[in-house]
Amino acid sequence: MSMAQRPLSERPRERLLAQGAHALSDAELFALFIGTGVRGLSAVQVARGLLERFGRVSRVLAAPREELAALPGVGPARSAQIAAVMELARRALGEEMRRRDSLASPAAVRSYLRLHMQDLGHESFYCVFLDAQNRVIAAEELFRGTLTQTSVYPREVVKHALRHNAASLILAHNHPSGVAEPSLQDQALTRTLAEALALVDVKVLDHFIVAPGACLSFAERGLI
Repeated sequence: MSMAQRPLSERPRERLLAQGAHALSDAELFALFIGTGVRGLSAVQVARGLLERFGRVSRVLAAPREELAALPGVGPARSAQIAAVMELARRALGEEMRRRDSLASPAAVRSYLRLHMQDLGHESFYCVFLDAQNRVIAAEELFRGTLTQTSVYPREVVKHALRHNAASLILAHNHPSGVAEPSLQDQALTRTLAEALALVDVKVLDHFIVAPGACLSFAERGLI
């Protein structure tokens, strides 16, 4: 069956042009990147298979390109397109985060960190370095660990803060196998880092814990 002969629900491009992108399902949006299906499967059906395989949109976008490329109907070219969309989203959020006062617009920082961290299969520790006007200088992954543990060295955090000439910073790490709740170790680490950074006049403004579908702020919890 040609695309023109398929029902409107199987023609996402026409639906987007007629009704807008917001009217399309997740599978239909992915189908626009896939373009054409494979024998026995339309592009929408291939896209549905992707979502069933990974569970949700963010996990498809964050999946390793090699893993995507190996799936039926995807291949190297389409997996590259999906990776490009994810990178554009990261850059757009990065621009938004850098453009605003991070205290006046904490949602931009939260969204940036969630996009980078919530679907990682390992623990990661990020720092967002800010100038005296609370504008972002840089956001960097400083440490990477296993599924359940990351070693964080206060001396290295201080060195990076001084290198960026930061006035303050925001800490973040993820819980890939759990919920966004702070452990006693998380709270102790936050205090240790805040004390070490205070010695060089750098203030810790917040510490985010990122988990699939959630992001907790120490500042909002009154823990910092």
